Amino acid sequence: MTRQQLLDKANDLPLAPGVYLMMDKSGQVIYVGKAKKLKNRVSQYFQSGSTHNAKTRIMVSQVDRFDTIFVSSEFEALVLENSLIKRHQPRYNILLKDDKGYPFVRLEQGVPYPRFSLVSRAENDGARYFGPFGGRHDTHLAIEAVCSALKLPTCSRRFPRDIGKDRPCLNYHIGKCDGFCLQDGPKQQEYQHRIEQASRLFSGKLRQLTQELQTEMERCAEEMAFEKAAVLRDRIRAISVLGKQQQVIAGVCADTDVWGVYPGQVRCGCAVLHIQNGDLLGREVKVFPAAADEREGEILGAVLSQYYLDRGVFPAEILLPCPLEDQEVFAQLLTERAGHRVTVRLPQRGEKADLLKMAQRNAAEEVERITSESERISKTLAQLGELAGLSAPPQRLEAYDISNTGSADMVASMVVFHDGKPLKRDYRRFQIKTLTAPDDYAAMREVLTRRFRRYLDGDEKFQTAPDLLLIDGGETHARAVREALAELGLSLPILGMVKDDRHRTRALVTPDGQELGIQQSPHLFALIGRIQEEVHRFAITYHHEKHKRSTFSSRLDGIAGVGEVRKKALMKHFKTIKAIAAASVEELSAVLPQKAAQAVYDRFHQEKNQ
Repeated sequence: MTRQQLLDKANDLPLAPGVYLMMDKSGQVIYVGKAKKLKNRVSQYFQSGSTHNAKTRIMVSQVDRFDTIFVSSEFEALVLENSLIKRHQPRYNILLKDDKGYPFVRLEQGVPYPRFSLVSRAENDGARYFGPFGGRHDTHLAIEAVCSALKLPTCSRRFPRDIGKDRPCLNYHIGKCDGFCLQDGPKQQEYQHRIEQASRLFSGKLRQLTQELQTEMERCAEEMAFEKAAVLRDRIRAISVLGKQQQVIAGVCADTDVWGVYPGQVRCGCAVLHIQNGDLLGREVKVFPAAADEREGEILGAVLSQYYLDRGVFPAEILLPCPLEDQEVFAQLLTERAGHRVTVRLPQRGEKADLLKMAQRNAAEEVERITSESERISKTLAQLGELAGLSAPPQRLEAYDISNTGSADMVASMVVFHDGKPLKRDYRRFQIKTLTAPDDYAAMREVLTRRFRRYLDGDEKFQTAPDLLLIDGGETHARAVREALAELGLSLPILGMVKDDRHRTRALVTPDGQELGIQQSPHLFALIGRIQEEVHRFAITYHHEKHKRSTFSSRLDGIAGVGEVRKKALMKHFKTIKAIAAASVEELSAVLPQKAAQAVYDRFHQEKNQ
């Protein structure tokens, strides 16, 4: 379908809630979204002049058709969207890991001695499932830790078949199991009791379980059953340590989840801190590819649904750094799933706001840690190429600047950046030859004409053409360069580098006057600023050198026997004009012949007397 046909189809949709699926020419679902009003949301994708971010523009360019599913409420749309994202794994949605990365704990049912195991997904097989949890390794360790805290067996023996058949294993001897394999060991009823306690831990009921064990311990102490009270005391301690040290248990036992989000240059990330009674129990960090200009609310909205909706336990409070589009609906849904009130808050100050900053810092540090410098540069150049309307990221950037003091010593500089880094061997300097009065636009035309005429002539010093020209100045500077190239029969991408009233980089501008904002991308903004400072530095340095030589030459001009070679020899020896003026004839004779030395001495002493 053409873009107009897609827009016409979208405009025929009702103003009703639902879910939409964008598909490419092969019929593959590439994006899933939800909307309160399908007509308004879907039609926005295909309207001309829509201000989408880079990822959305690329996605829309690949859409061949779309389908919609109508629902009765925003509540249903949120649930359905999450389900369809998990099913289709669309490449333009922000996706958490698949089910293999988020395992469940399975507890078999219908057997006298059930065991816990780790599985990739929950099945409809009558077993009990807990999770999903953060990772297979951590979840496996958590199963072992829970069983060790409650002294449940983790060996390969099966009960009641193997009871009394062999000696107990090492776990019994080191105190990690109570020996349910022994003929006179704990019975099935006690086993079932502890399995239920373990299940409550995986369900996030650590606090309630601890309180019940505390009550039972105190009762045993009152009845003078001190040995049993000591066993319960040790179990309470083990469970308390478990809640603070095991990542999986921390995630399900927290009463508050604190979220931070970081849209990086190459990847974006979210971090969630699990807090219980003010103590940090643990953290999880999710990192995934995303557009650098993705909004924080969009990232969080995509991640939170996938993170929470399939879980069996929920915190009482979720703290977010920015509002969600469907925040109230999301909180309502979690409350229904949890069986208790789940509050979603956006703290602005105080300790909770500080926790949000900590979560954001965790997300940022993880994203930047796994993002290489080459990836950042590649992403930055891709953004610059897209902004300039190029078909590919620019590898070679050439920047130009003019420097002068009135009509004297007018010069220009050319600096080259290759793959985002200075290529100093290709830097060039130009002396303005055709002007007698300052005119930056005419000077820029002269410099670019000379540079590209030598390119056309095959000069090896100018044989490489740039992918993009960056001109220090605004629209008029860029237009002057375009005109100069047109006279040579050339057409190259040109952008002006605009500064603000404090002489700082502000934006890019086309020769036609279209201003291109770069401040929303910190890395691109920094690159353009660095290029602009470098070309300015190179121009100013050359200007100062030339001005210094001019000043020096003018003081020595017209002295008999002193030409350019002897001027340089004097400067090399004495360093400054002041030192030359103060030198005696004998000192000058160390550099010049006697007559020339006397002529120099006479010139400066005549000046001094005058």
